Amino acid sequence: MTEKKINLYDTTLRDGTQGEGISLSVEDKVKIAVRLDQFGVEWIEGGWPGSNPKDMAFFERIKELSLQHAKVAAFGSTCRPNVKAEDDENLRALIQSGAGVTTIFGKSWDLHVTEALKTTLEENLRMIHDSVRFLKSQGRTVMFDAEHFFDGYKANPDYALQVLAAAQEAGADWLVLCDTNGGTLPHEVSQIVGHVCSQVTAPIGIHPHNDGELAVANAIAAVQAGATQVQGTVNGIGERCGNVNLISVIPNLQLKLGYTCVPAENLPQLTSLARYVAEIANHVLGNNTPFVGKSAFAHKGGIHVSAVLKNPQTYEHLEPEQIGNRRRVLVSELAGQSNLLAKAEELNLSIDQGQPHTKQMIQTIKEREYQGYQYEGAEASLTLLLKEASGELSEWFSLESFKILMEKSQERAILSEAMVKLHVNGQTVHTAAEGNGPVNALDNALRKALEGEFPELSQMHLADYKVRVLDESEATAAKVRVLIESKHEGESWSTVGVSTNVIEASWEALADSIRYFLWKQGYEPRTTTEDAEVRVGIVNH
Repeated sequence: MTEKKINLYDTTLRDGTQGEGISLSVEDKVKIAVRLDQFGVEWIEGGWPGSNPKDMAFFERIKELSLQHAKVAAFGSTCRPNVKAEDDENLRALIQSGAGVTTIFGKSWDLHVTEALKTTLEENLRMIHDSVRFLKSQGRTVMFDAEHFFDGYKANPDYALQVLAAAQEAGADWLVLCDTNGGTLPHEVSQIVGHVCSQVTAPIGIHPHNDGELAVANAIAAVQAGATQVQGTVNGIGERCGNVNLISVIPNLQLKLGYTCVPAENLPQLTSLARYVAEIANHVLGNNTPFVGKSAFAHKGGIHVSAVLKNPQTYEHLEPEQIGNRRRVLVSELAGQSNLLAKAEELNLSIDQGQPHTKQMIQTIKEREYQGYQYEGAEASLTLLLKEASGELSEWFSLESFKILMEKSQERAILSEAMVKLHVNGQTVHTAAEGNGPVNALDNALRKALEGEFPELSQMHLADYKVRVLDESEATAAKVRVLIESKHEGESWSTVGVSTNVIEASWEALADSIRYFLWKQGYEPRTTTEDAEVRVGIVNH
């Protein structure tokens, strides 16, 4: 049986960087290229060497590396109107880049030829043919991107096909159909790609944009109609609404339709690849991102969780482990016993669902969510709460008091100083520290008090700090919820605090972040089960 192979062409480093707010340094681009190569992508488009020094520097830098699988492509346009291909600066820059693969785009919509290029339809065909021929004469693999192909085909199908014929006749290795404006519908893609495949002999690729939020559907439709290459970006970054998201295309094609996009053993790298590129690009990967988002396999409703624990297929369209993600059970005001039992199992806690104590725990969580706590976004605080209630966690330190002073003068910026008095190992520790704000000062003073006993604290840091007003009608007297994300050696966790005083809420979240870290580091509890139960009772009250 013939292998249903789909070739992946990644343009994150070129088309992806045209997205608003996306900027990659040369080293950023090299790191992403190496990761894409490890994942099993066939082609990596490095940039447009004729457009800026950074892209040319990337091509020089990538020559120093030995990619194991992928080939690097240089991107550019056809020669200009009334200019010979061999004399065109853009095409010469493609050759000078040293890339063995060149991808050039040409106009396939007659409107663009006459209105944008201001040339004749015949001259446009000459530009395409001569450009491909020249690059082939230089020993390059040539991808021809037929820009605006679907709009062009709908407006003038005969001319759009003539464009493909000109590139094929000149020796193009691939003909790539671009939905540049991103407005084509899947049934149109299917019909048009099917017809194109019956008219040309060169292999067909698809390059869809996501302006109609149909890029993934369009890529799948094109493949089912005969395309064997998909051009897109990691996480769908790109100009306007972005390119097709390869992170969604790959599992849909490979796990659901039986195509081979990457080696099967590499597929579990999908989630880590998406998050790696998002981190480098400083791009927020939404929790609800399909397949790889933090919430993609998160279950909150009690009925859902009960069913998933019996059989994951009841509410999951595939096994998260297949793509490197994981199942998460959220505990919130919508939780039932199934949520709590699943979370307890995750934490290796033994909880008897028949005990009144278990029902009390659920009620406590619901009451605290009513007060404004949000544990689905602060699983570290939830972990501490469950550990305490089960008697398996106690305190490494306790607060006696803290005080914050703030000073502002005309000569200097505002100065914050925090003084903290803690009980640590039976001793009272009193410290003070400054910061660029009250929370930063409080964090510094807390660490200063504890690092003598727990030196590992110097290795963890606060990565994010969010404040949300819970009841706007109360104005400055409203409750606030503080969420803090902390990190240590690549691991991150979130904690929550709620109060009508933002400093008190921040203290609660800060203290939880450190308590969670100490628990993860394996420090032994210092108080009894009874003490822990008393503390939980106080918190519940």
